[in-house]
Amino acid sequence: MSGTTAQSTGPMRVPASTGRAVLNTVKGSAGNLVEWYDVYVYTVFAVYFEAQFFDPADKNSTLYIYAIFAVTFLMRPVGSWFFGRYADRRGRRAALTFSITLMSACSFVVAVMPTRESIGMWAAVILIVARLVQGFATGGEYGTSATYMSEAATAERRGFFSSFQYVTLVGGHVLAQITLLIVISAMDVDAVRDWGWRIGFFIGGIAALVVLWIRRTMDESLSEEHLAAVRSGEREAGSLRVLFTRHWRQLLLVFLITAGGTVAFYTYSVNAPAIVKTAFGEDGAKAATWVNLFGLIFLMLLQPLGGLLSDRIGRKPMLVFFGVGGVLYTWVLITYLPQATSSVSAFLLTAAGYVILTGYTSVNAIVKAEYFPAEVRALGVGLGYALANSMFGGTAPLIYQAAKAGDNVTGFIIYVTAIIAVSLVVYVVFLKNRAVTALDLEQGHAYASATNR
Repeated sequence: MSGTTAQSTGPMRVPASTGRAVLNTVKGSAGNLVEWYDVYVYTVFAVYFEAQFFDPADKNSTLYIYAIFAVTFLMRPVGSWFFGRYADRRGRRAALTFSITLMSACSFVVAVMPTRESIGMWAAVILIVARLVQGFATGGEYGTSATYMSEAATAERRGFFSSFQYVTLVGGHVLAQITLLIVISAMDVDAVRDWGWRIGFFIGGIAALVVLWIRRTMDESLSEEHLAAVRSGEREAGSLRVLFTRHWRQLLLVFLITAGGTVAFYTYSVNAPAIVKTAFGEDGAKAATWVNLFGLIFLMLLQPLGGLLSDRIGRKPMLVFFGVGGVLYTWVLITYLPQATSSVSAFLLTAAGYVILTGYTSVNAIVKAEYFPAEVRALGVGLGYALANSMFGGTAPLIYQAAKAGDNVTGFIIYVTAIIAVSLVVYVVFLKNRAVTALDLEQGHAYASATNR
C-alpha cells in the first residue's frame, strides 16, 4: 500500500478511506469466492461423476466419494501452517497469490484427467492427490484471507467487512449450484455423467487465473516497516514456537469457537442440500437445485447484515444466538427435511437453519483475528480454524452418510448437537466483549467508544 493510500503507524497499515477498504475487500474476497467454488463444485457434481472413479455396482461408491471430500480436510492444518507462516513473514498478498495459483492448477487437473475406464484405480488416486493439494491451498486461503479482510477494514466496520469472508465462501457454493443448474438444464443426465461434470472444474480453473491477476494489484495490509523488521530478524513472525508458548490460550479458544460452528455449517449447508436432492429424487432434480440455490443465496445475503449487527451489539451475542439456536434446531432440520416434498417447506426449513448459522458465520473471521497479534495472526487464525474444521467440519458429510447407511441418523443428530453445545459453553463462559482489540492498537487507534466486542 503506498503512502498515498494509507498511513503506517504500527504493524498494520491504516486504510485511508472506506472506499479503499471496500476495494481491498473485493480483491481479497474474490479469491476466497473462487477457492470455495472449487471446494463445493466437487460436492454438487459428486452424484454425476461418482461412476467415473468407482464401480457403480459397489454399494459403497457414494461413501468413497464423500470420504475423498473428508480426507482433503486432513491437509487443511498443513496448509494453514505453511501459508500462515508464509503470510506472517512475507505478507498477506504474497500468500493469497500463491494459494490461488495452486487451486487453479488442481482444478484444471480434475477437469482433464482420465477416468476409471481408461486407467482403472489410478483415476481415483489422481483425484485424491488433486483434492489433497486443493485442501492444502484452501487451508492457507481461509486463515490468510480472514486475516487480510480484518486488517484491511476500517475499525468501526470490521464486522461488516470481515463478514465478506463468508459471503464469498457461501457465494462459492452458490456459483457451484448455478453451474450445476445450467449444466443439467442444457444436457441430459447421461451427458452430464459422461463428460458434463468436467465443465464445473474447468470454470473453476479459469476463474482462479482471473483472480490471480486481480490479486497482484491488491494492497498489503502489513506495514513495510513491519515486514522489513521481520526480514531482518528484528521481529519473529509466523513461529509455531511463539504461537504455542505465548498464545496457546487464544489458539485453543479459536479451536473451540470453530468446532460447533464448522460442524453446523457443513451439516446445514452441505448435508441439508444433499438431503433435499434425495427427498426430491431424480425427477425433481431441478426443483431441488433451485431450492438449494435460493437457500444459499439467502444465507449469503444474511452475512453483511450479521456483520453490521455485530459492529453494534458485539461478537459474543451473535455467537450465543447461534449456539442456542443450533442446539435446539439441528434435530428439527435433520428429522423433518427428508420428509419435505414441496419446494416451499424445504426452503423454509433450510432458511431457518441459515438464520441461526449466520450468528456464527458472519463474525467467524473477525472474532478470531482479534485474538492474535500481527506476528502470528494468519498462523493462529488459520491453524485454529483448520484443526477444528478438519476434525468436525469436513467429516460431517461423511459421518452423516455413514449414519444414514447404518440407520443411525439420530446418533448423528446427537453428535452435531453435542459439539455445538460445547462451543456454546465457550461462548457464554469464556468470551468477553472488548472495546479495544489488538487490531485497534496495531493500527495506532484506540476506539474506546466504539462497539463493545
